[in-house]
Amino acid sequence: MDRLLNFTTGMSVLLIVLVLASVRRAHIRVEYSVSWLLASVAILVLSRSRKLLEAAAAQLGVADPPMALILLAGCVFVIIFYRFSIIISKLKDDNIALAQRVAILEYHLQTITTPK
Repeated sequence: MDRLLNFTTGMSVLLIVLVLASVRRAHIRVEYSVSWLLASVAILVLSRSRKLLEAAAAQLGVADPPMALILLAGCVFVIIFYRFSIIISKLKDDNIALAQRVAILEYHLQTITTPK
């Protein structure tokens, strides 16, 4: 049990460091890094607080507290991935609309500059 919790702690600390480094290098925008930071801090707190983890396991009806941690971490990351899927879909729609507007502007520009 302790090995799994220690591994989870290490991975959450690694995720925090990677997200902060990515923000610093401008590889990820700050508003998107907040989700990752909150998720990794939540996992870090749960992996270090045995009483809190046991209470979460009891609420979830899971016999093994580390498995409750893995279950909660999986759920959190699924929610984050869903949020990013929504963002990507909106960006794709915006990109299509922008390409259509550029095509309309190019058409109007060609009709203005073309002699009749």
